Amino acid sequence: MHPQDIFNIDMALGYLAWALCIATYVWPRLRAMDQVEAHRAIATFNSFRFFGLAFLLPGFVGPNLPQSFATPVAYGDLATALLAILVLLTVRVRFLFWPLIWAFNLVGLADLVIATSRAVSANVPSVAGQLGAAYAIPMLYVPALFWTHILAFWLLLRPGRAPARSAHAPMSLAATE
Repeated sequence: MHPQDIFNIDMALGYLAWALCIATYVWPRLRAMDQVEAHRAIATFNSFRFFGLAFLLPGFVGPNLPQSFATPVAYGDLATALLAILVLLTVRVRFLFWPLIWAFNLVGLADLVIATSRAVSANVPSVAGQLGAAYAIPMLYVPALFWTHILAFWLLLRPGRAPARSAHAPMSLAATE
């Protein structure tokens, strides 16, 4: 099987597996949470996107990974991580929190779309081995990030911003009894 085919199959299955996981385990809990807490959970997960800088780390990725892909992806992830961290730091300052929620999700989703476009234009699937250990990022982490941004926009745009919580709804992403 060609590296490009493996890359594309892995990517497609990553999006599918995360969609099923999030629909089953994450979305019901986020939907039941207070809006602020739901967005905090999403921002917390995305705050680790600084890891995208690994695309610039010699030895972690191969020397022939196209820089036209690696550099903007790395810095887009860093920008998104910093915005997510700002969201977490301003949770008690609501006049900053909500605009930062929008900015973080718009930048984060745009980064993923741009990264995908750059991967296609730089033909990254054909040199997937150059991703080295970073191969796990687009296969495992990116699909989860994508779906969390979709959920964030769904929460932001759904009618009535009141929490959909019931008296028996779990209040965190942690397992409940």
